Amino acid sequence: MTDATILIKRLRVGDAEAANKLLPIVYEQLRATAGRYFRHQRSNHTLQPTALVHEAFVKLMHSADPDWNNSAHFCAVAATAMRQILADHARARSAQKRGGDADRETNLTIAAPSGVDETDLIALDELLTRLAEISPQQARIVELRFFGGLTLEQVAEVMGVARRTVDRSWRQSRAWLLARLGDDATEGT
Repeated sequence: MTDATILIKRLRVGDAEAANKLLPIVYEQLRATAGRYFRHQRSNHTLQPTALVHEAFVKLMHSADPDWNNSAHFCAVAATAMRQILADHARARSAQKRGGDADRETNLTIAAPSGVDETDLIALDELLTRLAEISPQQARIVELRFFGGLTLEQVAEVMGVARRTVDRSWRQSRAWLLARLGDDATEGT
């Protein structure tokens, strides 16, 4: 068992001191995840990777029923929290723009599932919500791969399913998302 896993188990039984010890252990991995989200953003973006990590960590520490199994699972859940924070931030910025007096700011973009193009985070978040209604397992696999940066093996471990299942679901989900992201991009033209 790693130090992070031990601390996570202590958190699950209510040891508040464990949170103070956990952050330094998982910080670099969470910071790298947040850094990927901001790789192609303006340097003066109103939300920065460090703030995103801290906001996600606080959100997780205040969750009612933490059920994390190990550090990979914790970081995957943290990546999901970061996705939610980023989507909420992008929606708030979009609402400000509609008010008319705010500076024009493009929506937060993120590398598309193809890994080549970029896509609007709000559109991706909405598609993931739709995918979760169709297949919660596929949506979770996308979150863990796309937002959590986990390998197929890590996703299989976190979800407790076979790697082949994850591989097949990842390919299907990715194709589903790319088709719809392409539809959304062509609707505006």
